[in-house]
Amino acid sequence: MRDCYELHHVIIEESTIGNLQAAMEKNELSSRDLVMYYLHRIAAYDQDGPNINSVMEINPDAFFIAEALDYERKTVGVRGPLHGIPVLLKDNIETNDKMRTSAGAIALENHISSRDSFLVQKLREAGAVILGKTNMTEWANGMSTEMWAGYSSRGGQVQNPYGDFFAGGSSTGSAAAVAANFTTVSIGTETSASILSPAIQNSIVGIKPTVGLISRSGIIPFSYSQDTAGPMARTVTDAAILLGALTGKDENDSATWKNPNSNLDYTTFLDGDGLKNATIGIFRNVHIDRYRDADEYDAELFEDAVIKLQQAGANIVEDIEIPSFHREWGWNKINYEFKHSVENYLRSLPPHIPVHSLRELIDWNEQNAERALKYGQNLLEHKEQLDNPLKNSKYIVEVISDLYQSQNNGIDYAVNKYGLDAILFPSYVGADISARAGYPSIAVPAGYKDSGRPFGITFAGTAFSEPTLIRIAFAFEQFTACRKKPNL
Repeated sequence: MRDCYELHHVIIEESTIGNLQAAMEKNELSSRDLVMYYLHRIAAYDQDGPNINSVMEINPDAFFIAEALDYERKTVGVRGPLHGIPVLLKDNIETNDKMRTSAGAIALENHISSRDSFLVQKLREAGAVILGKTNMTEWANGMSTEMWAGYSSRGGQVQNPYGDFFAGGSSTGSAAAVAANFTTVSIGTETSASILSPAIQNSIVGIKPTVGLISRSGIIPFSYSQDTAGPMARTVTDAAILLGALTGKDENDSATWKNPNSNLDYTTFLDGDGLKNATIGIFRNVHIDRYRDADEYDAELFEDAVIKLQQAGANIVEDIEIPSFHREWGWNKINYEFKHSVENYLRSLPPHIPVHSLRELIDWNEQNAERALKYGQNLLEHKEQLDNPLKNSKYIVEVISDLYQSQNNGIDYAVNKYGLDAILFPSYVGADISARAGYPSIAVPAGYKDSGRPFGITFAGTAFSEPTLIRIAFAFEQFTACRKKPNL
């Protein structure tokens, strides 16, 4: 096993999808080799050694799938750029195979879905190898205010591969696994910052798409209005390839019906000169309480990113105004949507699952407190007490105000007033306003603090502006080339 690992180590580690496809075309590598390599690294560094703890479980059929795709490559040809490429999925994404889908909850540890989520269907059609499920913040951070990001009762605590730093959440395992080279690419989900935060903390690229670009069908829900899945990768190119494979109109998800970019090849927007004449607004009016801790922000690294944008040809608009950014945003909408959507999901589960409502989930957790309640469940308890989730004036008013304030008086206001292609935020502090608007953002590495802690920036835009954001992020990535792999 060690010989096999060493044989392919140079070819695979930190390689892009394009490089791996080229090696497979030359018969220097197979999809089976890729699966073997990544599983070896997971055993050596995720479960042992540094114990990153990013992978919840592996797909026992991964080798068979890879071998079938290798045979198909030889006899029929490739389906596309993801043919034979391993992908890890966040543990709230349903797969109709031998793996469980639990959102990190012990109460759902025996839940095997009877269906593939829509995005998993798209991945299988593209020829990807579903390698396994990743650990996450339990119930996508809907469990407890005391719960540490990246912790789940079922999976334990995810560690940051770069050191003793905050690992972000809730798509923590998906980000850490990509950063540590346990997979080529992964899928995360976001309601607010759950892709962008761990992408920044783990020095990778994360795309939070426009709500509706990727179907929500088959994903354990949190918020009807804000949920979306998105790609996580080490490069903008790989993230763009994966994004293109995930999109499509889903008859079971009305959010996808308005999508003008279905089946778009996002790699056509990978332009090394993409910053030339791009107009980018710099948002600096950020209060320190927008960060989880003060160490997340680095003024010098942020200023260096702005300088690099200028050097690469961007038109910079300093100190842009976003009128609604610092308003008192409410949480009624998300809380009511969580109550309704999770209740619906639990009711749909088969009889052998012990919980079929939030009340039953809370009671079950209390009965199994030693395993299930390390950090309590005050958020679940609060949401369970809400009445008439979708027939409540507080909910209705907040749905309307969130859209208006985040779009008309937020992202769209700034884009239109200053004629912007994108807004630049330090770290992921713009995640919440973009999430409430249902608008896209892309996080990219932008350096490292003296301690070795990763620092990143986020480009945000209006609805379905992914092509523009990818063009800008790719040009920044190519101009700076600042990402370094963690030292495991």
